[in-house]
Amino acid sequence: MPPRPCPCGLGEPFDACCGRYLGESGDAAPTAEALMRSRYTAFARGDVDHLLRTWHPATRPASLTLDPSIRWTHLEVLDRVGGGIFDTDGVVEFRAHHREGQQTGVLHERSRFVREAGQWLYRDGLTR
Repeated sequence: MPPRPCPCGLGEPFDACCGRYLGESGDAAPTAEALMRSRYTAFARGDVDHLLRTWHPATRPASLTLDPSIRWTHLEVLDRVGGGIFDTDGVVEFRAHHREGQQTGVLHERSRFVREAGQWLYRDGLTR
C-alpha cells in the first residue's frame, strides 16, 4: 500500500513533505508557505507542540487546545508575497476547509510570517 499523502495538499507522502518539519527535531521550513502548510498539517494531525513552537513569541498564546470534533479536509493557497529563502518576512493567503459533524466551513486567512535566526515563525493573521 502506498504511503498516505500529506494533509497539506501537495500530494507528497507525509514524511517527505510536512512530516520533516513536525516533531521536536523537525527541520526548519525553508519558506513561509512551507511553514504555513506544515502548520495546517499540524492542525489536521492535532500537533499542538508544532503550532506553539512555530508561533512568534510576541503573539503566541500561553496554551492551545484544538477542537477534536473539527476535521480539516483540504487547503487552498491563494497568494504569496515574499516569504522566500532570502526574505525575512512573508504573507500567505489561504483557505482551510473543515468539517464538524455534518457542517462544513472555511477559514480564510492572510497570515504574516517572519524569519528570525533562520527559522520562519507565524506572526499573526487577518481572517476574511
